[in-house]
Amino acid sequence: MPKKYSHCAVARMPELMATGRPVVITRPLKQGVLFQQRLSQAGLSGVLFPLLDIAELPDTTALRASPARLDDYAMVAFVSPNAIDHYFEHLQSWPQQVDIAVMGAGGVAALQAYADKLRGVRIISPTNPLKTDSETLLEELDLRRLAGKRVLIVRGQSGREFLADALRSHGVQVDQLPAYLRSEPAFDAQRQQQLHELIRQQAVWVITSSEALRTLDRWIRQSGEDIIVANMQGQHLLVPHRRIAETAQQLGFHSITLTGSGDEQLLVALQSQI
Repeated sequence: MPKKYSHCAVARMPELMATGRPVVITRPLKQGVLFQQRLSQAGLSGVLFPLLDIAELPDTTALRASPARLDDYAMVAFVSPNAIDHYFEHLQSWPQQVDIAVMGAGGVAALQAYADKLRGVRIISPTNPLKTDSETLLEELDLRRLAGKRVLIVRGQSGREFLADALRSHGVQVDQLPAYLRSEPAFDAQRQQQLHELIRQQAVWVITSSEALRTLDRWIRQSGEDIIVANMQGQHLLVPHRRIAETAQQLGFHSITLTGSGDEQLLVALQSQI
């Protein structure tokens, strides 16, 4: 199927920004507030509309105990900035011989907050900003060096199994550690009203998760009104990863900009339209 999304801002965007349509931030609340602040610093206005909730695990015993056993591993892979934040809450220092792997620019940026604990530690991440996922990370790893050694994957309570399965297929011993809970927010009356208002305003939507996008798709279909579904599918989406762009296309969205990984790429895409 031919790709219908662009790799930079599309022609409709100047009109969107010039008419003052809102930039909708759909990240979990904590990350959403941080990105809203960055938008404000850049002279842009963002509206918080979280499509994912992040919460503490009901039992953090294993998470709290894990940092004391880091020496058992050749590498630790963090699947998201949330995984990093929840793990580092319990960390005093990081052993230099244990590599860290992250999925993209968001993970690299999250690690910067803990730079004082990571001096001399090698950080591995995908080099292609347009494709930052487990498959691309795997291409960056020295799998022969990792064979026979142990790797820890820190993630949400559930998630994709691709990286763990691929590492095991190359003889790597893999442990997985849940660090947080990920859930769908309540779609209450207030949130329904806000969603309909944002659709009416023809907002620009920053979507940084395929799971969040599927939540949005479920919510608009709950209305039972084809016009609401059609109007939402016509909104402009800014997405940082090819996988999210492909998910959006599959769900019927047809105005999609693939910006590349990281907040800087998203900001550039937004600022270039003013």
